[in-house]
Amino acid sequence: MLKNHVEQEKPQEEELLRRLEDARNHLFALQMQIKERALPVLVLMEGWGAAGKGSTIGKIIRNIDPRFFKVATMSAPTEEELRKPFLYRYFARLPEAGKFTFLDSGWMEEITGDVLRGKLDEKGYASRIDSVKRFERQLTDNGYLVMKFFFNIEEKEQKKRLDGLLSNEDTRWRVSESDRWQSKHYDKCLKVFDQYLNDTNASTAPWYIVDAHSRKWAQLQVLETLCQGIEVALQNKSLAVPLLQNTFPLEKMPRLDEIPLDKTMEEAQYQEELDKLQKRLGELHNRLYRKRVPLIIAYEGWDAAGKGGNIKRITGALDPRGFEVHPIASPEPHEKARHYLWRFWTRLPKTGHIAIFDRTWYGRVMVERIEGFCSTNDWQRAYNEINEFEKELVDWGAVVIKFWVHIDKETQLERFNERQNTPEKQWKITDEDWRNREKWDAYEAAVNEMIQKTSTTYAPWHILESVDKKYARIKALKIVIKELEKVLGE
Repeated sequence: MLKNHVEQEKPQEEELLRRLEDARNHLFALQMQIKERALPVLVLMEGWGAAGKGSTIGKIIRNIDPRFFKVATMSAPTEEELRKPFLYRYFARLPEAGKFTFLDSGWMEEITGDVLRGKLDEKGYASRIDSVKRFERQLTDNGYLVMKFFFNIEEKEQKKRLDGLLSNEDTRWRVSESDRWQSKHYDKCLKVFDQYLNDTNASTAPWYIVDAHSRKWAQLQVLETLCQGIEVALQNKSLAVPLLQNTFPLEKMPRLDEIPLDKTMEEAQYQEELDKLQKRLGELHNRLYRKRVPLIIAYEGWDAAGKGGNIKRITGALDPRGFEVHPIASPEPHEKARHYLWRFWTRLPKTGHIAIFDRTWYGRVMVERIEGFCSTNDWQRAYNEINEFEKELVDWGAVVIKFWVHIDKETQLERFNERQNTPEKQWKITDEDWRNREKWDAYEAAVNEMIQKTSTTYAPWHILESVDKKYARIKALKIVIKELEKVLGE
């Protein structure tokens, strides 16, 4: 793209200044539409060192109400961030609906930098490219405007700017080791940058090459392109997004009504197995930490199926410093204003730690679907998005275990009545539980579809028959231990 890019003809100074003023006013007017239409805007500024990305961001944000934007300079990942998935720190910085986020460099710089330093081989690069393409497509599919700019300058111009900065002791600090290395290896960097830009150029999130030889001209190119992008995105807000075919390998799963629920366990056997299995899980937790393997356990199931007691028997075996349980309720306003997976990305464990989710990202294709909290297009699209999300986790090195805690309708009614009639258990039963029960058939159909479409070979569903809670607890412990032994080579 860089080698074949045809530069626009720079306007004369008078026309440039006039267009700059028009573009600033246009952006100022558009920000209210962005707020009213709840459009989130993510602007990625990439390019050569000393090409003027930071100064251009500074000029652009002067035309935006400071309550509606954030700027993040994405330097090298911290030690903490390196213990999370590659995309974690970018997901964490997504703007709320109706606001801007400007990234001064981002995932392009991180990936190309790793390639140039020899940290990413061809296979690793291809995997990162797939991650980025899925990430950007998921954002645009979920209503984000993603604008990607690459600030381009020639080798001589970069050297001239760096020499100028280095000659002044007040600006010398602005030249990084990376900038120096780039300047010395310009052609090598050009080849890697060009490859990346070609590999990640998509119609939904295209690259815009900015001629950055003149700072005012660069600012005008960004402003006019940004305004055009916003106008198109506002027009697209009401349009449905095409559904993608599944490309992930799936495991054949039974329907819920095909699963026998007559499994039981005697108390004595339960206690004996519980002690043995918890001891073994505790040993594996120590090795998990030592080998820096993250574990994610996702619990879904019917109300009153026994998720809480099941989770308690898992955590009873674990070092409390190495796990966290996330009870997932209705999204808070700041969560609802972002991509629906944002609140799960930001709760992921670091390597060697365990995250247990009591309710999960599958709410998108169950409660949000049944209760009409999202559009039909949203939940139909979510099966593929969830498979992509879990693939990112597994590719990162995580063990992902998903449980559906299963009971029949009669058992649920018995447990509801018991809760209703037992004072110390009444807090467990709500009007919403009774309302959900009335929609049992609709939920069962949704769960069957969910399990069929998201039981991938790398993150399959495990059904816990929980009419006898003791049986379900022991089965869950055995599955967790088996999966950990597999990944730890036990």
